[in-house]
Amino acid sequence: MLLRLRVSLPDRPGGLGQVARALGALGADILQVTVLERESGRAVDDFTVSWPGAATTDEVRDRLSAVPGVRIEGVWATREVPGSAPDYDLLMHVAADPGRAFPTLVDALPALCWAEWSLALAGGEVRHASLSAPAVFDLDEPPLRATTRVSEKLRLMLLPVAAHDMHVVVARSEGPGFHRAEVERAARIVDVVSALSRR
Repeated sequence: MLLRLRVSLPDRPGGLGQVARALGALGADILQVTVLERESGRAVDDFTVSWPGAATTDEVRDRLSAVPGVRIEGVWATREVPGSAPDYDLLMHVAADPGRAFPTLVDALPALCWAEWSLALAGGEVRHASLSAPAVFDLDEPPLRATTRVSEKLRLMLLPVAAHDMHVVVARSEGPGFHRAEVERAARIVDVVSALSRR
């Protein structure tokens, strides 16, 4: 079972090792670690782990929360293949067929952002939608900059595409809200796709 864990831990020598030892003691195999931030004496890291057998996210959270100084910000199942480069694959597909840049982007973003669905809105209408995305989506007060919002049970990432008068919406129902590092990465990908679409 592949899980993604978002962990806040003290930013001091040995802090990451302490979490790694705790995961090892629980039988988890760490496949990848991504550092999202380091500030105010704490670090926020995403761990992709292979978890032995079936485990609920609550069980994983409870067992790791016993590590002193560690806060578990999210635990969710993932289909991510550690070590792959899906963002590069996306950009190669867009470069090969710029006319389908935004449908390709919208289809790829859920996997890139560990989300359930994404869509592109223009003029208040859904122009492109991934699997599981709603056919209609109301975006009140479209933002001028990439940002996040919480809507009912969804965590949303909102990415404006000024050159196309469009907004890309990415939705996650499991796990924590989108971290600013995730938003910045997705915004850069959207900017590159937008530039490639005008070639």
